[in-house]
Amino acid sequence: MHELLHSTAIAFVGRHNSGKTAIVCAVIEELTRRGFDVGSIKHHGHVGFEIDVPGKDSYRHRHAGATEVVVASPDAVARIKNMPQEVECSQLLESMPGHDIVVVEGYRESGLPYIEVMRAASERDVKAAESLLAADPPEAMVAVASDIPDVIAYAEAHGLSAFEIPDVADEEAFRGLASCVGDFIVAGYARPRVTLALQAGGESRRMGESKALVTFRGRPLIAHMVERLLPVADELIITTNEADKLAFLLDEFPDVGIRLVADIYPQRGALAGFATAFEAASHPVVAVVACDMALASANLLAHEVQLLQETGADAVVPANRHGFEPMHAVYRRDTCREVTRNLVENGSMRIRDLLESIEVQQLTPAEVRAIAPLGGHFANANTPEELAKLEELSRR
Repeated sequence: MHELLHSTAIAFVGRHNSGKTAIVCAVIEELTRRGFDVGSIKHHGHVGFEIDVPGKDSYRHRHAGATEVVVASPDAVARIKNMPQEVECSQLLESMPGHDIVVVEGYRESGLPYIEVMRAASERDVKAAESLLAADPPEAMVAVASDIPDVIAYAEAHGLSAFEIPDVADEEAFRGLASCVGDFIVAGYARPRVTLALQAGGESRRMGESKALVTFRGRPLIAHMVERLLPVADELIITTNEADKLAFLLDEFPDVGIRLVADIYPQRGALAGFATAFEAASHPVVAVVACDMALASANLLAHEVQLLQETGADAVVPANRHGFEPMHAVYRRDTCREVTRNLVENGSMRIRDLLESIEVQQLTPAEVRAIAPLGGHFANANTPEELAKLEELSRR
């Protein structure tokens, strides 16, 4: 799991015996089969429910008076805690970072986008359907799952997604429902996968050698950068014209699957490197970082990814008092790939031209400081002297 990344969530709501749990379990199974890391939250509406097993040591601890018991094994941890009041769903989500999606059962009033589940066999659902049909959909409702024809028609008429619930006994049809709901969740709510693109073009005249290979804290700078930013990456590529010199990374990080990608354009320049990154990326979000930003922040990149999803912008770019910092930013691959390709093929090498051609969400200096207060994240090492200063800051 990518523990730095905020988990996104979607809820399934409905009345007792509406079939929520069967659908939730089928959807979790479907998303897991596709390779997504899924968390779940189940709302229990009654006070005093018991999940610990009488006779177990942890149960004895609690009933001896402990208000919080943690049970830990080599591969799992469970925490049981007495609470003075009900915990908000948002607080539970904050305690569950790193999932691609959290599927929530219940919590209608949490503010989360939700799928309403209604079954014709439930008298309570039929009555609730009558109330629903007489009004506009609640703002948080994004879809319905139902076998009530009027509810399906109502959802479609209001531009909501609608999923027809088959007989649970029809396993093939029920798997089809889970697949359709899974498509819906992946398209709009699951955390987008991130390609981290480290820009390591080649030899630097002012540095006197390749920036990627200069020594930083006793090892090549590029190895330091990989290790520093790996927590935010689902995929890691390095754009470089000296792949032979960086091949050692494949042995140093054998489980990462690093790809060394040569520039696709003969022109030298930052924008050409961006074009290469966007073309090579397998995932819909691309985080671009210069390999000489020795104090680059994985926390800051994680926040940028979250903001990109929330705003729908084409890029989230932090700024300092001098302006944008496009070499420590995240971009929506499909939009930026086409724009960047057109700019480079028409002779532009300026990243500024890219930013002026897409919708950019700025991360202000104050916001940057709040997320990554130690600073220095955008500093480049263009000379040995600048590299030494960054190393000193890093050691502090």
